[in-house]
Amino acid sequence: MTDLASVSAVRRREVIDALRRGTVPQSGLDLFAVGLDRFEAALDDDLATVTRGGASFHAVRGDYGSGKTFFARWLAERAKRAGLATAEVQISETETPLHRLETVYRRLTERLATATHQPSALRAVVDSWFYTLEEEVLDGSEIDEDDDVALAAAVDTLMERRLADVARTTPAFAAALRGYRSAVTDGDGATAEALIAWLGGQKSVAASARRAAGVRGDLDHFAALGFLQGLLTVLRDCGHPGLLLVLDETETLQRVRGDVREKGLNALRQLLDEIDAGRFPGLFLVITGTPAFYDGQQGVQRLPPLAQRLATDFTTDARFDSPRAVQLRLPGFDLPRLGELGRRVRDLYRGAARHPERVTARVDDAYVGELATAVTGGLGGNVGIAPRVFLRKLVADVLDRVDDFEDFDPRKHYQLTVSAGELTDTERNAAADRADDVELDLP
Repeated sequence: MTDLASVSAVRRREVIDALRRGTVPQSGLDLFAVGLDRFEAALDDDLATVTRGGASFHAVRGDYGSGKTFFARWLAERAKRAGLATAEVQISETETPLHRLETVYRRLTERLATATHQPSALRAVVDSWFYTLEEEVLDGSEIDEDDDVALAAAVDTLMERRLADVARTTPAFAAALRGYRSAVTDGDGATAEALIAWLGGQKSVAASARRAAGVRGDLDHFAALGFLQGLLTVLRDCGHPGLLLVLDETETLQRVRGDVREKGLNALRQLLDEIDAGRFPGLFLVITGTPAFYDGQQGVQRLPPLAQRLATDFTTDARFDSPRAVQLRLPGFDLPRLGELGRRVRDLYRGAARHPERVTARVDDAYVGELATAVTGGLGGNVGIAPRVFLRKLVADVLDRVDDFEDFDPRKHYQLTVSAGELTDTERNAAADRADDVELDLP
């Protein structure tokens, strides 16, 4: 875990601001990744395999509140440090159904990020790729960099060679890239933007732009995997050796119509088969889901070939779970771990506080533990769903007030209130046996 003394003020603020809002920070998760150290070595090996041109896959398993989204974003940070691009896609019945791979690909490109570019990084990646091709041509030939015609022709030839495998199955990908480069060279910004959108799987791209590149229609389910293959090629050539793709909340498949569910499960099986067949060098695929999704008849078990692929023995004590298994079981939170998380966040906050000595004195380790116990009690004793609410209360209700007001003492002046309006549906259901407003006095 990162030494907090070396953390910049900007990183501290980004993390604390997100926790204050009750959301998972987009970055800086290594600063308080409690309990994930057991996965580090194995996942770093997976990342190394991907950077060497291999592929990897894991299915992350955990109940609500076990930290699946946190885990995915923590892994994404490690992937970016290894040079990979990343994309996190939320699977949903209406917005991103898993059986429509063209929609999954579109969301992927919308959320594509690198260490230097926030989503969507697609155009930046493509521009970087063409720049790399130009540099390679100039370094390996006698072409004058001022000879635009000869340079363009040489770059096109090199591009076709790099995309040869993709072009055999999805020639439109290479055609759109060629059209994009031509539009940029001609100063036709509108056509260039439209073709980048088309490469990203966007619908309703202007027909004139498609005609300029010699492509037709919109991306469909069958071409989506070819476009993913092409994107991996582009990423690799411009310095990103791979892509971490997270398909989050795949358990939503359990709530869709039976035929749609089976199509979604089959799409996942197809994707895994293609990975094993070596079609996607540089792809690290991660899916997340609940135990019910992996074990229940409305989930993975409904498709035996997929169930066999994901089968993992969880009958042994969780202490001996292999971090190299296909399914990774997240340990979730108990009270000691929740307290450790709170102390870590308190220490992170203190480093950027105006009155750090006051934070240390009034929000000591004992108080953090008391607050963790109280929040957990307010949520029906369910520690697993407590972290989000606990951290929001700790930052917004306690630490901010201690730092802002000289005479504020949380033990004297703060009474914890967990209201139904600030809970998600799952958190609210867990506290359903209590009053809508739960008021607890801390010791």
